[in-house]
Amino acid sequence: MKNRFKKVLALCLTAAMCSGLLAGCGGSNGKAETTEQAEETKVQEETEVEANAETGDIYVDPVEGISDDFIRGMDASEVLSLENSGVKYYGYDGKEQDIFKTLAESGVNYIRLRVWNDPYDKDGNGYGGGNCDLKTAVELGRRATEYGMKVNIDFHYSDFWADPKRQNCPKAWEGMEIEEKCDALYTFTKDSLNTLLDADVDVAMVQIGNEINYGMAGETFQPKIMQLLKSGSRAVREVSEEKNHDIKIAVHYTNIRDNAEVDSRASALQSEDLDYDVFGLSFYSFWDGTIENMQKVAKHIRETYGKDVMVAETSYAYTSEEGDGQGNSLAGTDDIVEGYPATVQSQATMVRDICAAANEAGAIGVFYWGGTWIPVGKATDNNSPIWEKYGSGWASSYCADYDPDDGGLYYGGCSWENQAMFDFTGHPLASLNVFKYLKEGHDAPLAVDFIPDVNLTFSVGETVELPEKVDVIYNNHAENKQASVTWDKTQTDSIDTGKAGTYDVTGTLEDGTAVTCHVEIELINLLKNPSFEETDTSMWKVTFDGEDNPTDFQNKTDDAYTGDVAFHFWSEKDMNFSIEQEVTDLEPGTYSLMAYAQGGDMADDADLELYAVTKDGEQTEKFMLTTYADWKNPTITGIKITDGTVKVGVRMKCNANSWGTVDDFALYKISD
Repeated sequence: MKNRFKKVLALCLTAAMCSGLLAGCGGSNGKAETTEQAEETKVQEETEVEANAETGDIYVDPVEGISDDFIRGMDASEVLSLENSGVKYYGYDGKEQDIFKTLAESGVNYIRLRVWNDPYDKDGNGYGGGNCDLKTAVELGRRATEYGMKVNIDFHYSDFWADPKRQNCPKAWEGMEIEEKCDALYTFTKDSLNTLLDADVDVAMVQIGNEINYGMAGETFQPKIMQLLKSGSRAVREVSEEKNHDIKIAVHYTNIRDNAEVDSRASALQSEDLDYDVFGLSFYSFWDGTIENMQKVAKHIRETYGKDVMVAETSYAYTSEEGDGQGNSLAGTDDIVEGYPATVQSQATMVRDICAAANEAGAIGVFYWGGTWIPVGKATDNNSPIWEKYGSGWASSYCADYDPDDGGLYYGGCSWENQAMFDFTGHPLASLNVFKYLKEGHDAPLAVDFIPDVNLTFSVGETVELPEKVDVIYNNHAENKQASVTWDKTQTDSIDTGKAGTYDVTGTLEDGTAVTCHVEIELINLLKNPSFEETDTSMWKVTFDGEDNPTDFQNKTDDAYTGDVAFHFWSEKDMNFSIEQEVTDLEPGTYSLMAYAQGGDMADDADLELYAVTKDGEQTEKFMLTTYADWKNPTITGIKITDGTVKVGVRMKCNANSWGTVDDFALYKISD
């Protein structure tokens, strides 16, 4: 059951909280306050907290030892297309002003701009995502330079998005042999940088490729990718020397969870003697593991390979609201990352904590991604004509020929606006000032930032016990605590544990603040080790054609529906396999069966099915896998069991090089 977002409005601290959390509020002469003075102090403090809630001030712990040169970066690639679409940006005084001035005033010292080769169709219609061509980068780069910020040019070497999923070759380079493509990349890089520098853009860093773990410019063979990187590096070095302008070269990877893969990329760069300066890593705390692991990886790369390291991309949500009708990449529930709810304060705290960890590991800085990408129009408006005309959505329909499998299917608006650092109307959030506050920190009156809802799950027949205390998250995380709660007895007594269902129970803290507990009574899963998390998988029978088993129990959190382990399959040959469990001693009755599966590269004639076999015959439910993390949930209901036995499982006949995982089988009794 999904958690529900609940913004806490009651930020005033009660007298009891003040006595425990704001102790020592004596007068300046050090003498004990009188009762009247204490009351005045309390009222003043509560007034300050209320004012804090209105002004949106943030608390920031100082980052020890952080230098003025630490990169406090912001990707602002889509700003021009948004402005062309009618978006306006404002300063902290509420008056309209150049967004780059606002960013500079907020402590941002570096602007990152992506550059696509030719993001237009044959009729000149833009692909979207900001239509980030060189001309756009020149205009935005000039504005950034005008306000004293350095510029990082992020060459994707594609006509559209380049990331782990796709690294499409620019149209103009299609059909080229690798040597010819290297020459084209070299020329494009050099010409682009000369144009930028001649326009007085302060280009201080260049990324030769974007998240290039598995490809670059249409090439997937690593030796060819290395040739392309060398061509890009050579072009940057030559321009730097010819223009007498210092430019750092960055190489950018992702999948930071896999420490071994990241190390192998750095090792390959070293063995090939690639000339570069900075190893860039994408790190999104809600996708890429813990801050501690990011810090560990950054430190390892720096110490082992002698290169500077930076976090090339990061972000965090400040709200669960959706601004343009497109839907959000990050839902913004209260448990995105434990202890960091979707609030303005926690957005700032997450950025601060990532910067602190990176700095401690010796990294040179952090770039925030999508911080300027706010909605065009309202969520209730039809914004498609604007997205299409100005390229201000993440993709337009015009990209279909170039990117048919992604942008051409799912084109639309922005899915990132709840992670921007400006609100939906273009006004800067208080969290944007975190960059200015990193060195010295910033104090703010102690205030409740968020009280997460409680989510509990019980099996049918299990006794329901609600917690005596709940978590309270403050703007200063050092003050986080648990507070006693009293639950509504009438609502608690109404919970029927004899059948599946969901219930909401209201609770009250000592200061009167309300909190909600979401209770789910779920059916009992009758399968053993249904999610494969236990080491013993002997209850599952795996059969396959041929000599080589195309399956395994894979320990990889990203590919599991829940937990860390899933049943995984892949082969370079056609596959025909099944996984099955027999369950005995069941009570007579009607049952349901389901499982979750994801994968891709399936041929149209692939045959995948969930099945249940009883003494009365077999029931099946066919399904198809489409792409990574697009989890399918085949379900069979109405399974009649009379003799206490059933065999359940999944069988697949699929083509070579198709792949995927199956996880979280469940067999429930739904009626007698």
